[in-house]
Amino acid sequence: MLRLKKIATSLFFTAVLGTVTAVAQTPQQMAPQQQQQKVEVNDEELSKFANAYQGITVINQEAQQKMVKKVEDSGFDVERFNEIHQASLDPNQEVEVSSEEKAKHKEVVTEIEGMQGEFQKDMENVIEEQGLSVERYEQLAMALQQDTELQQRLQKLMQGQG
Repeated sequence: MLRLKKIATSLFFTAVLGTVTAVAQTPQQMAPQQQQQKVEVNDEELSKFANAYQGITVINQEAQQKMVKKVEDSGFDVERFNEIHQASLDPNQEVEVSSEEKAKHKEVVTEIEGMQGEFQKDMENVIEEQGLSVERYEQLAMALQQDTELQQRLQKLMQGQG
């Protein structure tokens, strides 16, 4: 559950910054010894993963749209919000920000962070509806980062569904 929370948190920052996060990309943060394990995956389980991944992609896109709407509804231009947000995350980056903009930025970030629980729960539901545990989904996502054969199997499977 903690990893999925990190996924949701990273989703927030990357979605606000204009990129959709692929959940399968986050396992790079795992310990190196865990990444080198060969994970056995049958076609049925890989199919469940593919379906869950596609569902999570939809959730990511919807989350990004909701966050952008929240930013725009606050009166911010998305580009300006991103500029202020990046500066708030990087102390070496200097941006002129009025006290009004600072306050408005903080308010929007707080509102968006409040939305994270909903996005996290939606991702967990999509995974579990496919018959996978969140932990197994994360294992498979991690394995996909390292195993080119598994990546090819997934790609063929997903192309067959299209």
